[in-house]
Amino acid sequence: MKVIGITGSSGSGKTTISEILGKRKDAKVINADKMAKELTNSETEYFLEIKEAFQKDNIVLENGELNRAKLADLIYHDKASLEKLNQITFKHLLPKIAQEIQNVDETIKLIVIDAPLLFEAKLDKFCDTTIAIETTQDVKIKRICERDKISEKVAKDRLKIQKSNKFYTQNADYVIQNGENTSLETLHQKVNVILENLAIVGKIC
Repeated sequence: MKVIGITGSSGSGKTTISEILGKRKDAKVINADKMAKELTNSETEYFLEIKEAFQKDNIVLENGELNRAKLADLIYHDKASLEKLNQITFKHLLPKIAQEIQNVDETIKLIVIDAPLLFEAKLDKFCDTTIAIETTQDVKIKRICERDKISEKVAKDRLKIQKSNKFYTQNADYVIQNGENTSLETLHQKVNVILENLAIVGKIC
């Protein structure tokens, strides 16, 4: 079994590459962001720790649920809050992902970890190889605005707190360029080249 880590800043196209790899019948995709979100849907230790850490910021709604919009606004404008949340998230997410990897059945030959903070969270230690997805700042902004229905200013604010392309490309084993006009066919070809280099049998059509 091989584990591939996919990373890159918001709007780069990580999910697209993960979905391409996920087309394999022998693949399982672990989306770190989705997993973290699921951990806040109930009274988990993770959720309770977030509530405690940000108690003075009133990030819990009257119904007891996490006010995701308020927490997002907080971390996008305050680096200390971002680092605080990341540390809590890493603490609870790493064991969860390790468990997911350990519990896969014998039919799974490829695990894909989709994580924007792959290196910061030390998730790369689970990976046999890592892939950074790269594109221009303008393309990232356009994709984020379209995906999340937000203004260009908000998209730029989000990107300001994220690492540059150079951080991802210098740390990853492979880099996939995913520009505005990059076709799905081209992305399939790039992914297949990497699978071939890793001696993973079977191309993705």
